[in-house]
Amino acid sequence: MPLMRTLVLWDIDHTLLSIGQLSGEIYAEVFQRVTGQALDELADMTGRTDRAITSETLRNHGIDPTDDLITRFADALGQAFSDCQDEIAGRGKELPGARAALQALDGRTDVVQSLLTGNMEPIARCKLAAFQLDGLVDFSVGAYGLDGTERPPLVRLAKERAAARYGQQFDQDNTVLIGDTPYDVTAGHESGARVVAVATGSSDEKALRDAGAELVLADLTDTEAVVQAVLAVNRA
Repeated sequence: MPLMRTLVLWDIDHTLLSIGQLSGEIYAEVFQRVTGQALDELADMTGRTDRAITSETLRNHGIDPTDDLITRFADALGQAFSDCQDEIAGRGKELPGARAALQALDGRTDVVQSLLTGNMEPIARCKLAAFQLDGLVDFSVGAYGLDGTERPPLVRLAKERAAARYGQQFDQDNTVLIGDTPYDVTAGHESGARVVAVATGSSDEKALRDAGAELVLADLTDTEAVVQAVLAVNRA
């Protein structure tokens, strides 16, 4: 019988790691460089994609977010994060239990780990590399912040990429999204994934339960609980 795998899609910010105010600082620097204007108001970043954040921020400053401008902004943003990788490592932090959970799942042949993040792919790579976590996920089957403005289609895209790479279908019975906001819960449920939510961001456990997460954890420190939550998806 062919090996049936479970697809695990990790959020990054406030789920695996945090870099504090540095993202906003980098956005402000890039905005000034690309548009020639000072950044007055950065769009809300919570649970959103880089495409959505950039587009709204530009509109808030009276600038039309054309495809060409979004591309130039994204290129500059990716380079700026790369240039700040040492600062990301110095000012940021891994969240408790994140490394152990990633390593435990990486050691299983029946699990595929990737990312479902609002960060565009170069930024996602940069952040994980700053903490030497980048070797624990398969970037090729993830979905990222330039793939769309809303999260639910990103989950469907990640499942399609994983199916093409691993030769099996991924659906609600063998896909789990791990994130820290009600946006993650909604994205998972609207696109055929179960959700393990962690209260390590701005949303508390009650808010995550009320959003409908199948399981809510205070954090990732109980590695066995994380592994069992992932395996339970395939048994469901």
